[in-house]
Formats: sequence, C-alpha cells, structure tokens
Amino acid sequence: MQLHREAPDPLYVQLKDSLVADINSGRYHAHHRLPSERELSDQFQVSRMTVRQALLGLARDGVIYARVGKGTFVAEPKIDQQLRALTGFTQDVEARGGHSASRVLEAHVIAATPELAAALRLTPAAEVIELARLRLADDLPLAVETAYLPFALCPNLLTHDFATASLYRVLENDYGLTLVGAEQTIEAALAEPRELDLLELAAPAAVLRFRRLTFAGDGVPVEWVLSTYRGDRYKFRSTLQAGRLA
Repeated sequence: MQLHREAPDPLYVQLKDSLVADINSGRYHAHHRLPSERELSDQFQVSRMTVRQALLGLARDGVIYARVGKGTFVAEPKIDQQLRALTGFTQDVEARGGHSASRVLEAHVIAATPELAAALRLTPAAEVIELARLRLADDLPLAVETAYLPFALCPNLLTHDFATASLYRVLENDYGLTLVGAEQTIEAALAEPRELDLLELAAPAAVLRFRRLTFAGDGVPVEWVLSTYRGDRYKFRSTLQAGRLA
C-alpha cells in the first residue's frame, strides 16, 4: 500500500492502516517481528517520527507489542468475551479450546474487613477465605483474581489445590453451592507495579478491573471477587435489547 500525501488522512494514520491490512492478510502473523522504524521509514518514505506515531497507535489498540531490545511484534487477536453467562475463568478458557492454569498467590483465612462483611452480609470480623490467583491461558498470564468467600459456607475449601482445580466446580460438587447470578462492575485503569510484574506488562499498561458479587440459588452471597484483566488481550461484548422509548 502506498501512502498519499495529498489524502485527507495524516500519513501516520495511512501507515497504521497499511500495517493493519498486512496483519489481517496474514503477511505478519502473531508474534512475528515487524520491520524496524528505520526499515518502515525507508519503505514508506516517511520520517521516523511518523512511523513512531503509527506504531504507538497500534500499541494502544493492542495490535502490536514491544519487547525491550528486541523490537515490535504482532499481538495475538484479542479474546472476545461475551458478558452473558455466569462462568469462571477455567470454563471460559476451555470453551475457547485453550488450556487454563493458575498460580496461587494467597490462600488463607482472614477476618472480614468492613467492606467484605457488608458485601457478603457477614458480621464484622467474621472469618473469610481469601484466595488470590494469577490466571493463565496457554501459559500466558491474563488476569490477577482475588476471591473472598464466607468460611462458614465452605470450611475445608483450602484443602483443594487451586493451581489446577476450578473454584466454581469445587463449590458445586463439594458444597452443593450452585451459583446462579452475580452483580458486576467493570472499570478501566492503569496497571499497578505488582500487576505489571505478574501480568508481564510494560508500563504504562491499560487493564480492566472487575468487581463481582456472586449469589447461590437462595440469594445468599457466596463470593466477592476482585479481578484485573490485561487490557491488551481482552475485549468484552454484550447483547442489548431495545427498551421502551420515552
């Protein structure tokens, strides 16, 4: 694709579109190294500043990623996650044909903070299980997830190895807790230093923060979970229906 200096779109936008077209056509595959700034500058007869603007735009869109000292590479296509069914990370990854794994970061019983006690409808300082995990799909870290559960509902929960076990399956199979609904919020944010390290991101990096309160069939809160997902690997989609027009 040639760039046209007389076109209304700036040259960096044209260059960005050209690189996206090359990626979509299969010329550059996932994790394929792109030409250097100098090579792209020579190829398209534009300044390196123009090339840098195009690459920064692609990086912000999650199309490419940089590795210090090694160059710029094509990213995997974003995971298209539908926000319809109440499922866990393991089920989501398996549904896409992937292999899920976890690294347990924290697993112990704590006293509920006022926020936790209010969310889970517990008395102040009641015992709560804290289970923090790094969630991976096909060995790629995708999310940091911390779940809090009332100890009284599942007192032997931490005897399971949650590096491999699915929390939701254990709750249903061992405790008869079928999760039927949840209240969830999503916010965009910048990754904190610990998240950058765990998710193998370079600062500044966009992440998506989830807060979810999950209920059993009798309306009892079972889980309060805080999750941080990589913004460069996920896009979330929901189906909306028209409501009544005023």
